Amino acid sequence: MKILQSVKLAWRSINSKKARSVLTVLSIFIGIASVMAIVSVMEGMKDFTRKQYAAMGSNKITVSIYSWAYDEEGNNLSKDYYPELQSFCAAFPQYIEGVTPNGRSNATVVYGTKNSDNMEYQYDENWNQTSGPPTVYYGSELFSAVNNLELASGRDLCYMDQQTYNQVIVIGSKTAEIFFGKLNPIGKVMQLNGQNFTVVGTYAPRASNDQQAFSLDCIMVIPYTTRRVLGEQVITEYYIKAKDSDSINQVITRVGGFLKGIVPTNNGGYNVYSESSWQESENEYMTMIGLVLGGIAAISLLVGGIGIMNIMLVTVTERTREIGIRRAVGATRKDIILQFLIEAGMICGLGGILGIVVGSGLSFVLGKLIFKTVIYPLPWVTLSAFALSVALGMIFGCYPAIKASRLQPVEALRAE
Repeated sequence: MKILQSVKLAWRSINSKKARSVLTVLSIFIGIASVMAIVSVMEGMKDFTRKQYAAMGSNKITVSIYSWAYDEEGNNLSKDYYPELQSFCAAFPQYIEGVTPNGRSNATVVYGTKNSDNMEYQYDENWNQTSGPPTVYYGSELFSAVNNLELASGRDLCYMDQQTYNQVIVIGSKTAEIFFGKLNPIGKVMQLNGQNFTVVGTYAPRASNDQQAFSLDCIMVIPYTTRRVLGEQVITEYYIKAKDSDSINQVITRVGGFLKGIVPTNNGGYNVYSESSWQESENEYMTMIGLVLGGIAAISLLVGGIGIMNIMLVTVTERTREIGIRRAVGATRKDIILQFLIEAGMICGLGGILGIVVGSGLSFVLGKLIFKTVIYPLPWVTLSAFALSVALGMIFGCYPAIKASRLQPVEALRAE
């Protein structure tokens, strides 16, 4: 009953000073809304990053082997390490699913009147790329498996394509759209640096309608051995797909040890790293940014808490006579403390509820503007925000409550 009575008295006091209560609530609600929006956006950014890495291929390890040696004509003397790397990876099926070259070609692509050298980069109203030249990759029969590509029509590259230097291409959905429109591209002949290449398959779209879509789907994959036909140099980058995320470190360690024994370090070197390591670094970086922004938002909460303490001290002064009467009719110090703590908690709780509503709205709007998706605040964020607001009121209301409880009944009754 004492608690219920204290709640009624607290609400009556808050309601009697509407303007002051609204301003006090405002100081808390701004801080809570800011914290909620920052946490939600940072979580949305992490989820966006995870989706990007998943689209590029999960459990993927990049191997880069480079050389600083050049011949008299200026050609890099890097060696083709794919046969050795392929044999090594085949010996560990329990850790590795496959390996493929990941070279990029600078070849000019021509079909009919369309020429990649003349293609301009075009963007929609949201600055998402909608057109431009395709990226030509050199790959093996495992290129699609390592990069999470699914075939939509025709066939994929096969082992015999690279063994017999078959001039064939598998193209992405955006490449098919740019060069062929509504036509079926299978069987069509495209020219790369003047050499005829036949389209044998198309890949299904990997990305949604956002910034990723163009870069992931505007691709062309040709057998890595055809680089000799196109007159291009040795491939220096390879992709390895680990069996699962638990195998990544095993693969990195084993491949690194293998390359250490075959790559001359006097005129070159190598790097072995996973996409997940970049993701972890990005997540750590975003968490750090979130903490900094959250700290700035927390300052507004601190200012709001000091405001609560100030208002409650004013309230104690205004209600000195009321406190004296309550003490005179039997109220204990504990009752007075409880009354003022509940009042401070109610003010901050109202600010917290308003902050949660506004913070959720900000999360929704920012999610649509930045990530083109809906971001819902996590349940633990919502509960923590409300608990924080109430706790803030109770903490900063302690001193005024204790001061009120220490008033002597006789002196309090004399107050005007």
